[in-house]
Order: sequence, then structure tokens, then C-alpha cells
Amino acid sequence: MSDTAEATRGRLRRLNLVMVLPPVAVGGVLTVALDAGSWWDAVVLGLGVAAALVAFVSWAAGGLARVAVPCLAVTAGVWLFGALVAGSGKAVFGLSIVGPLAVPRLRRHRGAAAVALVAYVAVVGATRFLMTDDDPRDVLIRYVIVPAGVTAIVTGLMFPNKRFYDVVHELEESRRREAELAVVRERMRFASDLHDIQGHTLHVVKLKVALAQKLVHRDPGRAEQELHEIHSLVGDTIAQTKELVYAQRRLNLPAELENAKNLFEAAGIEVHIRSTADTDSRTGELLGQVLRETTTNILRHAQARDVQITLSESGITITNDGAPDKPLPELSGLAVLEQRVAANGGRLTVDQKDGRFLTAAVFPPPGPEAQETR
Repeated sequence: MSDTAEATRGRLRRLNLVMVLPPVAVGGVLTVALDAGSWWDAVVLGLGVAAALVAFVSWAAGGLARVAVPCLAVTAGVWLFGALVAGSGKAVFGLSIVGPLAVPRLRRHRGAAAVALVAYVAVVGATRFLMTDDDPRDVLIRYVIVPAGVTAIVTGLMFPNKRFYDVVHELEESRRREAELAVVRERMRFASDLHDIQGHTLHVVKLKVALAQKLVHRDPGRAEQELHEIHSLVGDTIAQTKELVYAQRRLNLPAELENAKNLFEAAGIEVHIRSTADTDSRTGELLGQVLRETTTNILRHAQARDVQITLSESGITITNDGAPDKPLPELSGLAVLEQRVAANGGRLTVDQKDGRFLTAAVFPPPGPEAQETR
């Protein structure tokens, strides 16, 4: 299971414990207090309540399989004791919790198991007719209809609950795969840029080398010129490749903005883009590099659900949620960009607080001369 899916399940488990466990515990205590006729009855009924609480906590923690069988055995025995000995219709409390928790988690025959659970509750309750001369109608309601009905209803509700957890898991896995796919797309785009730089150069070099080979004896001067051009072309290609590797290649900010939006949306992340002013053209290239690097970092290191991008005349701010509580790994790409931004008179800021991560690059406003040339 991915870290994202596990984190989501952890939040749901904590919510279940906070919202459901207290009422279950209070209901169990009231069951014992109201129906226990002696200390022995209180001990046995208390065992059923304790087994129900253990099963619920284990279910919320994802470990029900380890305690399901003993908890079922205890609560089934308590219900039998309550119906035959203690005269407690509420003794089904534990079984009506443990059974519905366990049955939907079976790999096969869940429907048959649900029917068997309700049938057991009804049959055990019906044995009360053999132990008392009370009004048959009252016995039927207290020991058969109500216990079996409550068990059936709770069991029926747990099936969609199980499906809900499965859907959450599937959605988180889908989101993780989309994020990985977005990173793969980014790598493919890098490979495409690299191919654009080097593919053309290698093809031209191949042709010039073939030409130089033909001219080396017939026209040495022309051959030497071709070799000089090859040397210059290879040098330019090496420089362009270094610029690409270190995110120094000229970028178009609007294109990078559209690309980031597409990547985030493909990864299931909601994007909000706000522009307060037209971005200064002299800083657009560096802002595009900051946006590209931040986009990659969010997809790789965060569990983001929401990203906000704000553009100003000479700056950009990107904030996202889903930042891990632990310190982020060293973001070498942003460290390189910080140096370049500082070298151009700007300032790159990164901050992590309360599960949110902020990346902001700001440059001084353009002077009067720069504004006139725009």
C-alpha cells in the first residue's frame, strides 16, 4: 500500500475511534449495568463488552483478522449465557458488533456468513422459550426479533462501509499512479528536449564529417573549415545540454504554466492560478524555471491535494498542501535555482509549515527605463 493511501486510512481510523468508540463503550457499560442481576452476570456480560471494544479498536487499526475468531467466540458464548442463564436480551450487544465487523472482511461466502450470524442470534434467542414461562410474545420480541433485527441491520450497514474503504484505497492508488505518470511525462519531455538539442547536431556532424572526408585530399582548406564548424557545433551542443541539465535553458513562462496545470490535473491535484499583473519579460525565464522545478518537487515529494500559483509583475508564489511532517529531502534543483535567482538580483524563498509548502521567487520591480522598453 502506498504512503498516501495508508495516511488516508489512518485519518479515517482515527475518525472512527473518536466518533464511534465512545458511544459503543457507553452502550456496553449501560448494558452491563441494566441487565446484570448479580456480580457473576456482570462479569460475563462485561467480557462480551470488552471483546466488542477490542474487536472495534482492532478493526479501526486494520488488524481485526488477528482477534476476530476469539472475539466472536467470546461474544457468541456471552449471548448464549444471556439467553439461557442471565435472562438478558441485551447480552447480544457484543455479538451484534463483532459479527458485523468480521463478516464483510471474509474473502468468500460473506452473504452466507451474514445469514448464519443472524440465524444463530435468532436460534439462541428462541431457546429462551425453554427456560421461562414468561409471556411468549414478550420473549419473542426481546430475545428473537430485536436481537436478530439489530444484528441484521448492523451487518447490512457494514457491507457498504467496507466498500467505502475499498473505494478510498482504489482512489488513492489511482492518484499515486497518476502522479507517477506525471513524473514520467516530465522525464519524457526532458528526453524530448535532449533529443531536440543533440539529434539535429549529431545528424549535421555526420554529414559534415562525411563531407570533410571527401575534401581532405581534394580541398584541404575547405575540409579544415568543415572541421572547425564541427568543433564549434559540438561546443554549442555541450553548452545547451548543460543548460538543459541544470534547468538553465530558456523557458517560456506561459507554456510552463500550462504544462504545470496539466501535470497537476493529471495527478488529481486541484490547481488555482491567479495573476495580479503581467509578468515582466526579463524575469519570465527564471520564473518558468522555478515553476518547473517546484512542479516536479510537488509531484515527487508531497501528497498534495491543492496547489495555488500566484503571478505578479516580477514574482511567483507556489503553495501546496500535503507536505510531510518530517523534513523534506534536500531539493538540489531549488538550491541551484536559488543561486541563479540571487545572481539576477532576486530572492528565492522556501518554507514548510502546518503541512503546507511554499516556494516564492521575487525580483525587484523594473526601473523606469525597463518599463519604457517593454
